[in-house]
Amino acid sequence: MIRANCRARFTAADFDFIVRTLARSQSDQVSLVDLLSDVETRDSILDHPRLVDAILNQCGHLRISSQFYFYVLARHVLQQGGIGDRKLCDYVASLLETFSRASRLQISDETHHLAEQYISDILIALTRATPEQAFLLRAHIGNYSLFISGIFHPAVAGQHGSLRGGPDIKFYEQVGRTNFQLVSSHAVARRCELDDVFEGLADRFRDIRVALNQLSDRLLNLDDDARPSISL
Repeated sequence: MIRANCRARFTAADFDFIVRTLARSQSDQVSLVDLLSDVETRDSILDHPRLVDAILNQCGHLRISSQFYFYVLARHVLQQGGIGDRKLCDYVASLLETFSRASRLQISDETHHLAEQYISDILIALTRATPEQAFLLRAHIGNYSLFISGIFHPAVAGQHGSLRGGPDIKFYEQVGRTNFQLVSSHAVARRCELDDVFEGLADRFRDIRVALNQLSDRLLNLDDDARPSISL
């Protein structure tokens, strides 16, 4: 189950990266270390544009965690899209981190054509699922739909003509939005303090999807083998 917890899992290397990127003097480094111990101040520091620039302009190996990498970039594009909720951003970053590891940020004709069947299989499984199983299955459908339509939108939209016949953007938006809305009122969502996140994902699915399109097109450079690697 995906949680909104990227910020809770930052590493010492991540904070060192923040300090090295933003500090201009030795005294600044001391001050930044102190400031990073305060949650609200830390969140403000994480929004600094120099962090995005440092990540994108690094030509070598980035000694940062995957959760930090995805949080900073996701936060950047979501803010540009008018989405300022940090908890929602944290969830989206956790989603990207989880699915990027599972898929290795690749999609093929075969996996795309199987997507509709895959979602249909889950919907069928819902008919015999317990309430908690139904919650997990519906949350997964929403997460999967957002990831595929957000990160792989050219393939889903068939812009290259190679994935005709598969589900389109509207399919993923409808299925994703519907399932996020259903899980937002579930007891498990309330217990895990995710009901507000799922409601936000349902209400602004398209806006978040478009922001992730920008992330995929301009920042992730998925087809560029020379892009910086990160420490996992």
